[in-house]
Amino acid sequence: MEKEFVAINYITCQPEYVQRFEELFSTRARAIDRLPGFRRMQVLKPRDPQGKYLVISWWDSEMHFRAWTRSPEFLEGHRRGFDDLAKAKAEGKTPPMVSEFCCYEVLTE
Repeated sequence: MEKEFVAINYITCQPEYVQRFEELFSTRARAIDRLPGFRRMQVLKPRDPQGKYLVISWWDSEMHFRAWTRSPEFLEGHRRGFDDLAKAKAEGKTPPMVSEFCCYEVLTE
């Protein structure tokens, strides 16, 4: 049996994008909530204005997580953020946020 699986997205926002980023999560589509194997999600806000946001999702297994990343719900849940990135790219601007992704297996609690 697989151990609980955790995916963490480390997100750095341009200062002018912080409010928009927080709005995206406070009004999120909740599409991820419908998927088998999804347990919960936490979004941690850095205390340091230069820090990274952490978006932590908890899954029954890596298989469930990987299925989500290939699902229509993944696109539904990220559409507005992807639109913001595409707009910045089309205008030749710096991306409003940068994402760095890491996966973990829960060793102990």
